[in-house]
Amino acid sequence: MTTRPDLNRLEPVRSDAAPRLVIPGGSGFLGRAVARHFAAQDWDVVIVSRSRPPVPTPGRWVPWDALRQGEWAREIDGAAAVLNLAGRTVNCRYTAQNMLDIYTSRLDSTRALGRAMAAVERPPAVWLNSSTATLYRDARDRPQDEASGERGKGFSVDVATRWESALNELNLPHTRRVALRTAMVYGVGAGSVMETTDRVVRLGGAGPMAGGGQYVSWIHERDFCRATQLLIGGDLSGPVNVCAPQPLPNAGFLRAYRQAWGVPLGVPSTASLIGLGAAVMKSEAELLLKSRWVVPGRLLDAGFAFEFPTWPEAIRDLVAQARREGHAGR
Repeated sequence: MTTRPDLNRLEPVRSDAAPRLVIPGGSGFLGRAVARHFAAQDWDVVIVSRSRPPVPTPGRWVPWDALRQGEWAREIDGAAAVLNLAGRTVNCRYTAQNMLDIYTSRLDSTRALGRAMAAVERPPAVWLNSSTATLYRDARDRPQDEASGERGKGFSVDVATRWESALNELNLPHTRRVALRTAMVYGVGAGSVMETTDRVVRLGGAGPMAGGGQYVSWIHERDFCRATQLLIGGDLSGPVNVCAPQPLPNAGFLRAYRQAWGVPLGVPSTASLIGLGAAVMKSEAELLLKSRWVVPGRLLDAGFAFEFPTWPEAIRDLVAQARREGHAGR
């Protein structure tokens, strides 16, 4: 008798005795990075997404539509942790349809997960759900932490506010919930933000943007994975800023980026030019012009030690990785 292959297997499945991490929306760059991190520590990793990861990734893949209960809900039962990364990209024009898709992709998937956790016999001990550091106001006077940070206004802030509310809608007494207010995650690989930004930097287009005074909050992908591990194993709940402790102005951010690639100069751009370029690229200027001066107060208070606390060392490490892996010529 011939055994039929498991078409959902991505790489060898871990033992049932291993703790299970379920990653809804995990087929993208960040989900794959987390899957590699936890699989290397013998976790049973399950990626739940509409489509398979585009590159080999540790763990198993289970399909879902991010809305209805299905076979994927069985993976929630007995899982040690759930990390929800599902949500349509905000790197688009804010048309009525795109805004609706951004809302529904985040809220519907979060609510579907909440219903699954309420229904299973063995709910996960912890649920980490994506949010965003753009929830805070355009800050140029002081950093924004979880205790004293002030919410901003506008579409992106409303999305984040509703997203966090959806996380807490149901009574889940056995599941600790954490809203990950994550800054831009920098790493190397298919689907990473560096696929786009590296080209701009190396072509000399990364000079100060609109004067370069707006702050940039960021985090290295390895620190994101390590922070996720700390939050799963710890006792924090509620909102947590997941970002490096030393954000910096756009001008300094791009200067360090250019230096890492050995590019001496970058052409500066005005706000009007950025707005025009964003329209051509079917994106929004807010993504580049808003000042995100966000700091990880609760992570630092919990004793988290960043491997890459400063941007110059982080981007040097990532550029070296890109060169080793052959991304430098792309």
